Amino acid sequence: MNPTPIGLVFPGQGTQRQGMGDPWRDTAAWSLVDEISRHCGEDIEELLLRTPTDELRRTDLAQLSVFAVAVMAHAEAVRCGALDGAVACAGHSLGEYAALVAAGVLTLPDAVTLVADRGRAMRDAAERRPGTMGVLVGAGLPEVEGLAAGVRAEGLDVWVANVNAPGQVVLSGSEDGVGRAAELAPGIAAKLIRLSVGGAFHSPFMAPAAERLARTLRGVTFAPGHLPVVANVDAEPHPGDGNWPELAVRQLVSPVRWEESVRTLTGRLGCRRLVELGPGRVLTGLIRRIAPDVEVTAMDSPAALDRRPPTQEDR
Repeated sequence: MNPTPIGLVFPGQGTQRQGMGDPWRDTAAWSLVDEISRHCGEDIEELLLRTPTDELRRTDLAQLSVFAVAVMAHAEAVRCGALDGAVACAGHSLGEYAALVAAGVLTLPDAVTLVADRGRAMRDAAERRPGTMGVLVGAGLPEVEGLAAGVRAEGLDVWVANVNAPGQVVLSGSEDGVGRAAELAPGIAAKLIRLSVGGAFHSPFMAPAAERLARTLRGVTFAPGHLPVVANVDAEPHPGDGNWPELAVRQLVSPVRWEESVRTLTGRLGCRRLVELGPGRVLTGLIRRIAPDVEVTAMDSPAALDRRPPTQEDR
């Protein structure tokens, strides 16, 4: 019997925490830590084992640490034979880079180079033009887009940054813009929850970071790969020889269309099981809201690999 078609999904920034690498220390995948450190110039072991959570909120460090755990989780899951039947990948924001590695589109050294430069560029852009983000809970995308347009009409900066799940849309912009959105949220039967982030990500505030990343991308080769990756910016599956440099640049200043991406995985691409690989279970929760009829598993530790559901072949 053919294995259940699996989609692999990788989390983004915000899932980092102190000691996040500890569960992986005794796995074969831990050897990737030294390799990632060599290519980014940071002590990844220090980040994953001992760096306090408050320090890990720094954008560049957060992205490297989450990426490292995601690629370790994927490597260990492959080694254990837990991903037989994988047909596509997707990642939320930063997670897209782990997805490209899993799909064979980027080598690990090239992906580390991009993640490191992307994180630094986003941090620098946020220092030049400070901003913030907040999640609107309870309203649909059309209502949120209308609210954001109304705030911009008042001369304040705010845009849709993430469309995560039904009733969960993230806004990004200036402190005043997001604050005004919070004041108007009850008018669309919603509530805005501030996010503890280092800038107005996935908005025009990140234009300087996009320009810098574009320069770095010129030195990176994208391979054909063996799996399609559903891109954040258009929720479409792209092969490795698609225009990933353009997609990566656009991603920094465009909304993450996560809800649509999950529907692409489970609809057009036929995934009947989604596996989240990396720290935390944020995507697992979102997927259960988007596609409640699809099986979803979080492989956020080696122990979770032992608890994976049996495949059709196992049965």
